[in-house]
Amino acid sequence: MSAPAPPVLHLHIDGASRSNPGEAGFGVYVTTPEGVEVAELYGYLGPASNNVAEYQALIHALRYALARGARKVSVFSDSELVVRQMSGAYRVKHPAMIPLHREAGDLMRRFEQCRLGHVRREQNREADRLANRALDEKASRLE
Repeated sequence: MSAPAPPVLHLHIDGASRSNPGEAGFGVYVTTPEGVEVAELYGYLGPASNNVAEYQALIHALRYALARGARKVSVFSDSELVVRQMSGAYRVKHPAMIPLHREAGDLMRRFEQCRLGHVRREQNREADRLANRALDEKASRLE
């Protein structure tokens, strides 16, 4: 087990699917609020949609932060769908997405503060790089 994380973390998340649905993976780039790298995480999912990969990125990012003792997190995603579904602006209609949405919400409520915001793709390059690494290597690194 690695050292505990700072009490406040920034979590940049991204999911990727080639041929949507197709081979999928996710990336999580963890930093301090000042931008100091804390961790690079990625996961290979096998066949899945891009939306499933985006939710898996969020879930794994939140699990990582909780396991390291973070009390406050800011999550940055280039998935407008996930951000709007998690904020309640969009309904979750697809049956496969409902349990992922529920799990992400349950994890978010365990923090003193959890903010989820939309960023442009170019502001999420590190998470995108990690999601593609998961796909290229068909591998995962979750610690």
